Amino acid sequence: MFKRFRFGSMFGGSLLGAALALLAVVGSGPADAAPAKAFHIEEATIAQIQSAILDKRITTEQVVRLYLARIKAYNGTCVKQPQGLLGPIETIPHAGQINALSTLNLRPATRKALGFDERKARSMTDAADTDPNMPDALETAIAQDREFARTGKLVGPLQGVVMAFKDQYDTFDMRSTSGADPFYANDRPPHDATFVKRLRDAGAIILAKANLAEYADGVPRSSFGGTFCNPYDTERSPNVSSAGSGSSVAANFVTCAIAEETGSSVRGPAEANNVVGMAPTQELISRDGMIQQGINTRVGPICRNVEDVAKILQVYAGYDPKDPFTVFSIGRMPAQPYPSFATAKSLKGLRIGVVREYMSKKLFTPAEAETIDIVGRAADDLRKLGADVVDPGPEGELFTACLRTYEPALDNVLFTRRFPQQFPVDDKGKPVGDHIARLLDMTMDPSLVPPDVNIRTIGQAQAIGEAKFELDWYLRKRGDANIKSNTDLVNKANYFSDPKFASQKEARANADKPMEYNTAERMLRRFAVQQLMLQCMQEQNLDALVYPTAAQPPARIGAPAIPPLNGRNSNVVWSFLGSQGFPAITVPAGFTTEVYDWVRDPSAPLPPESTGGGPTGTPREGTRMTGPFPDKMPVGVDFVGRPFAEPVLFRIASAYEAATHHRMPPPDFGPVTGEP
Repeated sequence: MFKRFRFGSMFGGSLLGAALALLAVVGSGPADAAPAKAFHIEEATIAQIQSAILDKRITTEQVVRLYLARIKAYNGTCVKQPQGLLGPIETIPHAGQINALSTLNLRPATRKALGFDERKARSMTDAADTDPNMPDALETAIAQDREFARTGKLVGPLQGVVMAFKDQYDTFDMRSTSGADPFYANDRPPHDATFVKRLRDAGAIILAKANLAEYADGVPRSSFGGTFCNPYDTERSPNVSSAGSGSSVAANFVTCAIAEETGSSVRGPAEANNVVGMAPTQELISRDGMIQQGINTRVGPICRNVEDVAKILQVYAGYDPKDPFTVFSIGRMPAQPYPSFATAKSLKGLRIGVVREYMSKKLFTPAEAETIDIVGRAADDLRKLGADVVDPGPEGELFTACLRTYEPALDNVLFTRRFPQQFPVDDKGKPVGDHIARLLDMTMDPSLVPPDVNIRTIGQAQAIGEAKFELDWYLRKRGDANIKSNTDLVNKANYFSDPKFASQKEARANADKPMEYNTAERMLRRFAVQQLMLQCMQEQNLDALVYPTAAQPPARIGAPAIPPLNGRNSNVVWSFLGSQGFPAITVPAGFTTEVYDWVRDPSAPLPPESTGGGPTGTPREGTRMTGPFPDKMPVGVDFVGRPFAEPVLFRIASAYEAATHHRMPPPDFGPVTGEP
């Protein structure tokens, strides 16, 4: 007979006792019954958690407490901070902590009883936190268990799924500040983001806000949450702005997490932390309730396996009247649920192109070589699974000939600006000569197109004033009495100060400068690239693409920006196609045996004025590459499809995952004492 119990004070010396109590529950039942399969929280999937709940081997409350035990054990400070949270930091090898989660969804009394400090409080402006309409994670879990006991059914498709959200998203019961430490009158927003509410309604337990690069700016620290570290090497970054979302899943603090990707911050953290992340089609997911939403922002799930990513996406995808972009999803959702595509074993009938433009050992450095080899083997695995793999071979190019045919006309004025020698202008920026005639010549004869036209060099297009408009719009809707604009965020906040990291206060001040809001160029580039790539994929009858998620393993924390090279930007994640609206999913592909590092060198030449892809305010400084050094770091492979082709990507990713099994939990973050 199932015996429900409370873990009570589960931390410190009581961990073993609590674990033994749980094991007693697992083994309870009629004497002649078959032994129940033991439940383990580490690496638990959604299906395993829900099976254990349905079989009464565990309760939802106990699932939450098991994750809290791991958070207590491993979520501490992972760097030296001799001058405190906001001062310079030093890395610690094998720190045993990663600081992935900045805020916990616990009432004050519960938080204190479990040994978490005040910095993890779910509000810094509501110390009492007694509103009965804001149940915390444990209260929500207990209520779900009560309902399950009454009905014998799960309250929704995500009961037992414990989640963390990047602190860029609104949760009405937890502080939402995008990692910053501004002086809000009320650090809680008035409403959940649309996708947050959909996940809650499906039964998901929201346990935490994930630490992130402040205002999603790519630096591995935030003024409120502090510095965060990679669980596979705590001296290295968990990669780009959604780092806490990726590392919290990797270290088994939560079942799944939600990240945000403007360029690379779903797939980058997934790759760096050996987990699965999907950046869906832009128009598929509502951006309502997002700090700094923009044309390219996507709400993406990160889990430890492909099927769980599909289950999360299934719950929150689709039209939302609060986000006009999502109107494009109407009539384009699959007839079957996303998880039905995520259990494939064969890729027969699919044609997948290898984007060798991102895999050239001649164009890049030795730091990229091992990643290129690993992803090359992934392409071979796809072929073994039955896919028709279109591979131009090492140093080949999949799309260049096609791009040279169509890009001049489609990209038009943006194309001419890239090549001022062929399309000169006067001191007022007006054309000298007939640019249209020159574009026509190139369209008729692609041999006239400049030789460096390829997928790596198209680049992003600017959106003047987007950051200011979107942030000020968000703040007006939020309606806080003290923080009403980006200008207030500049002047009314604490900021970290460390010469090794870009200044976040300077980044906010720079965002405040534009006086015009103009997204015309970005929308032109987006439309042009989508048509280009759809045309080029159709000419080769390709269903999807494959290439490395990132060119290099994650950098050391505090290292200088990696110099851009041949279209590979300084954050090294290949982000171009995803940021133009194409869905992409990252799956573990293996591990390096060695890494290279970049160090500051005043005698080295300065990088170009625009490093591309690095944090705002990154200083220009001379650097040089050192190494190799032995290090086992995750490598991810990207699968990219046409807009709204998530079902195809789930099929490819799940078949590849099932055939290769490259996911491995970080060895320094195993079961805590007494964990079942």
